Amino acid sequence: MSALDLVRVSKRFGGVTVIRELSLSIEKGEFVVLVGPSGCGKSTLLRMIAGLETVSDGDLVIDGVRANDIPPQKRNIAMVFQSYALFPHMTAGDNIAFGPRIRREDPARVREAVARASEVLRLTGHLARMPGQLSGGQRQRVAMGRALVRDPKLFLFDEPLSNLDAGLRVRMRTEIKALHQKLGVTIVYVTHDQIEAMTMADRIVVMNAGRIEQIGAPLELYDRPANRFVAGFIGSPAISFLEARYRRGEGRGTAVLPDGSAIATEPVAWPDGEAVVVGIRPDALVRDPEGPLRMTVEVVEPTGPEIHVHGRVAGGELRAVFRDRELPRPGDELRLSVTPSGLHLFDPGEGGARL
Repeated sequence: MSALDLVRVSKRFGGVTVIRELSLSIEKGEFVVLVGPSGCGKSTLLRMIAGLETVSDGDLVIDGVRANDIPPQKRNIAMVFQSYALFPHMTAGDNIAFGPRIRREDPARVREAVARASEVLRLTGHLARMPGQLSGGQRQRVAMGRALVRDPKLFLFDEPLSNLDAGLRVRMRTEIKALHQKLGVTIVYVTHDQIEAMTMADRIVVMNAGRIEQIGAPLELYDRPANRFVAGFIGSPAISFLEARYRRGEGRGTAVLPDGSAIATEPVAWPDGEAVVVGIRPDALVRDPEGPLRMTVEVVEPTGPEIHVHGRVAGGELRAVFRDRELPRPGDELRLSVTPSGLHLFDPGEGGARL
C-alpha cells in the first residue's frame, strides 16, 4: 500500500486552475521532492496534502484512506514550513513538546519523545535555550523536532531551507537526508532549488503550470529528460540549447548548426533536413583542437574546482565546465567536441526529447 496516492487531483481558485488532474503515488519510506519554478503549483499541492487547501476534484488517499474531507489535525501529518514558526517565549524543549502537551498526551511519553527527537537532531544541549538564543540551523532543527514527536505518517517540508545562508543550507540538507536514512520516514519536500532536489530525493517530480512534466530518480532526469523544460530546469550550470538541422546518414545522424558545424549524433526517427534543437550539458564539452564547435569566449568564472565558461557558438549561447587550470580569456576561440552522453535532441515545437 502506498503512503500517498493522488488520483486526478485538481485545484481551482475561482476560475483559475492551478493544479490540473495530477496523479502521483508515493511509497512508504520514499523521499520525494516536488520541484519547479515559482507559480507551478508545488506549494499548493503540498497544502492540499496537509489539508490546508481543499481538493476541487479527484481523490487524495493517505495510507489507503480517502482524506479529501478529513480535517488537517486528523490526518497524522507533520509539516515543516519555510518560517520556523517557533513560540519566542518558550524554550526549544517546550516548542518541541507543545503539540503533544496540547493534545494532553501522557507526560512521560512526551518527555521520552522530546529526548529521542533532540538526540536525533543533536539538540540535547540546547533544549533550555530560547529561540532567540539559537542559530538559524538550530531553530530549523527545533521545527523539525516538533514534527518528529508526532510520529506522523507523512512529513511535509515546504522550502524549509530558503531562509538560511548558503553554507548552512548545504549542512541542513545533509542533515535532513541523514535523518531520512536513519528513520525511514516518508517525506514530501517542496523546493524551487534543483540542487536540493538532486542531492536529497529518491524521486523528483518536476512540475510546470500545475502539471507533472516528468517523474524519476535524479540522475534519470539529468541523463534522460523527457522534454526541453525538464532538461533546462535540471542541471547547474544549465544546459545550452542550439538551433540546428538534422541530417540522416547510414547508421548515424548529424546535427548541423547555422554556421555549418556538424555534431555527430545517434540515429533518431527524425526527417532529414528538419529543424531540431540541440541540448548540450556544460560538463559534456571537451577542449579538442579538432572539435566541430568553435566557441567565442565572453565570460570566464573560476569557481575553484571548476572553470565555468560562457560564450557563443553559431549565434547561440553556450556554457562549458572545465576541470583543468587553463583559464581562457574573453575573446578567445575554443575548439570543442561533445561527449555523446551529454547531447540531447528536442522537437523545436513541442520540446519533446528525441535523443
